[in-house]
Amino acid sequence: MVRLPIEEAIPALRQTLATGRAALLTAQPGAGKTTRVPLALLHEPWLAGQKLVLLEPRRLAARAAAAYMAAMLGEPVGKTVGYRIRHDTRVGKDTRIEVVTEGILTRLLQHDPSLAGYGLVIFDEFHERSLQADLGLAFARESQRLFRPDLRLLVMSATLDCAAVTRLLQDADTISCEGRLFPVTTQYLDRPIEGHLEPAVVRSIRQALARDEGSLLVFLPGMAEIRRVERQLVEASLGPDTLIAPLHGELPQHEQEQAILPAPAGRRKIVLATSIAETSLTIEGVRVVIDAGLMRVPRFDPRSGLTRLDTIRVTQDAADQRRGRAGRLEPGTCYRLWTTAEQQALLPRRPPEILEADLAPLALDLAEWGVIETQELAWLDPPPAGAISQARELLRQLGALDAQGALTAHGRRLAHVTVHPRLAHMMVTAVPVGLGAYACDLAALLSERDILQGGPGWRHADLRIRVEALRGNREHLAGATVNRAGGERVRRASEQWRRQLQLGAPSGDGTEHTGTLLAFAYPDRIAQRIAGSEGRYRLANGRGAAFHTVEGLSQEEYLVVAQLDGTGDWARVLLAAPVGLADLQHHCAGQIQAVDLLEWDDRSESVRARRQRRLGQLILDDRATHDPDPTQVAAALLFGIRRTGLSCLPWTKELQQWRARVGFLHRIDPTWPDLSDDALTNHLDAWLGPFVSGLTSLAQVCRLDLQSPLESLLTWQQRQELPKLVPTHLTVPSGSHVRLDYDQNETPVLAVRLQEMFGCQDTPRIAGGRVPVMVHLLSPAGRPVQVTKDLASFWRSAYQEVKKELRGRYPRHHWPDDPLTATPTNRTKRRT
Repeated sequence: MVRLPIEEAIPALRQTLATGRAALLTAQPGAGKTTRVPLALLHEPWLAGQKLVLLEPRRLAARAAAAYMAAMLGEPVGKTVGYRIRHDTRVGKDTRIEVVTEGILTRLLQHDPSLAGYGLVIFDEFHERSLQADLGLAFARESQRLFRPDLRLLVMSATLDCAAVTRLLQDADTISCEGRLFPVTTQYLDRPIEGHLEPAVVRSIRQALARDEGSLLVFLPGMAEIRRVERQLVEASLGPDTLIAPLHGELPQHEQEQAILPAPAGRRKIVLATSIAETSLTIEGVRVVIDAGLMRVPRFDPRSGLTRLDTIRVTQDAADQRRGRAGRLEPGTCYRLWTTAEQQALLPRRPPEILEADLAPLALDLAEWGVIETQELAWLDPPPAGAISQARELLRQLGALDAQGALTAHGRRLAHVTVHPRLAHMMVTAVPVGLGAYACDLAALLSERDILQGGPGWRHADLRIRVEALRGNREHLAGATVNRAGGERVRRASEQWRRQLQLGAPSGDGTEHTGTLLAFAYPDRIAQRIAGSEGRYRLANGRGAAFHTVEGLSQEEYLVVAQLDGTGDWARVLLAAPVGLADLQHHCAGQIQAVDLLEWDDRSESVRARRQRRLGQLILDDRATHDPDPTQVAAALLFGIRRTGLSCLPWTKELQQWRARVGFLHRIDPTWPDLSDDALTNHLDAWLGPFVSGLTSLAQVCRLDLQSPLESLLTWQQRQELPKLVPTHLTVPSGSHVRLDYDQNETPVLAVRLQEMFGCQDTPRIAGGRVPVMVHLLSPAGRPVQVTKDLASFWRSAYQEVKKELRGRYPRHHWPDDPLTATPTNRTKRRT
């Protein structure tokens, strides 16, 4: 890759594109690629009879580039060179170069995937890696592959990962172009800024005015900072020779153009700009750049489903772009309001927007293109699977996609309304209920910046006062003023959507429908006030939201929240409107579900049956029900039994022994069921569930006979074998039937008076003769005198000692010398 002057780079570019190959043009600041390249390629033979489209990421840059090229041709905008941006189009029948913003290119491709009539697509400032630029390039590549092998693609950037782009464009030629950047002296702070940003910026401006010549371009993160710095500069009385010119995307077009033009002779200008001035604009007369080192970027939080604006450190590539603004026309100076150590810590570049953005619009565009799986297209960075899945789930909730992810008829209507799918759904859904025109106004208000401007700390979340202000009613502004330029943009957007939907202007007030319309767009953000709280709400998606100051809205029972800050456990409500429960029940009936809820009540030890109507995670009403689902009642009752423990069941001694007998057999033969506490608890549904149908409390369960439920765990054959293998009683030599105790030890216990076992040489056995019982030989008083599993050994060795010890104490009982020949007895016998 050889770096060439722009005059030599353009012939090389012509040669590459003439072969039909894609190209990548990297250019240093000041090269003039944005305007010189399209004009230089306009008369190429391969472009004969076709247009070229130049993609610009910002509306201001698109208009400025079109105006500059038209002026070079000595023509008005709209003749050879025109532009298409949102709500503003200047093209004519003779237009050959169309400068468009990113969303416009996507619509052109969706309308005609072959892009008939266009021979070249130029992606300018591609290093910004906006979502729509990535999507536009993916669509253009697909169009080239399927329909237009002759379609040329040119990617232009000042700072870009060239290798990844050339691979995507199938080894496109890379041409590097030198710029005409004059030397720029860069100065850093000695130590980091402490305290608020604005005073430090104002100090730097005053120092630069004293030290340097020419106009100043000051980069600030957003409009709020611009307003505060502007106010402090006005208070500083810089003198009549110094003009202050804000520059951001929300200004009227003529004010943006005034900021770009050179200052009048003998005067200096201070341009207070957002990142809008980083690229594609040359602001005449600027020799000094003051960079506050911050930028404001949108970030989507998949956990909350919200997009918030975060203020972050500028990246190295953006800082270099800003610095270059000082050296476009002559040598300059850049004051960076950070230290050299902080410079080393800056990220090289921002992550591509596709990795951080709300992907609902992208998912709708892909569905309209016919893409079900994102990997069907070639991407520089594919959309994250989690974010695209969440986006498609929202589209399904809005009815735009079917269960398979294909575009529905409703989704096709949404795709043709050029706005976020939520707002498109609101407008399309509002038409049949007679609220379409109001929905267009509301969508326009939500898609632009707030048209109300208040003083420091001003907060008013009620969206209805914006609707009223748009229609000229200023009664409830509460100290705010209306941004007239913003209001005009809102009106133009609303008018355009009304034309698309073939609607007239709204008649009457309609403000009372604001909450209902918002519920169409934000069904997941319908909010219910938490009882007993001050301004705290639960959203239908389960998250919390709150007002940080007391407002009229904070006492409403139901709201729909259009904007949240998205941070913390309780996100702050920024924009909302109230909605009545009756309206929710009527217009959101399809989302309301009746849920039978059966809960175990520890206090009453019973099942409580309630029927709730829910909208998402919100409980609209909660009432006791007398006809609950018997299956769910049984499940709740079994839950209560598990929670209380098996000891709450009506166990009798006989049942405990029966359970112990089966448990004994399980220990020696695992084919018998496990009746331990854990096993019975884990399988409660299987053995007890069928027997509690119709019951709702522990008191009723305690009247059950557990024998049948427990026996249901045995097979028929096991029930027949049980009394044979583990009898409840054994007949001892005296003729007594003595109960076996299975519940004390691993081995069943036969507790019997010693005299009743005379003549019994072998230990009794159970389980088909496999297991000897544990014999507890008792004294006449019923106390154990010997525990043994080997009776024969006892008679031989231990009996004589036992006889000596007990004969004196129990003289009325028989103590023979030979117990094996003595007659067993269960009675006392006087000695003769």
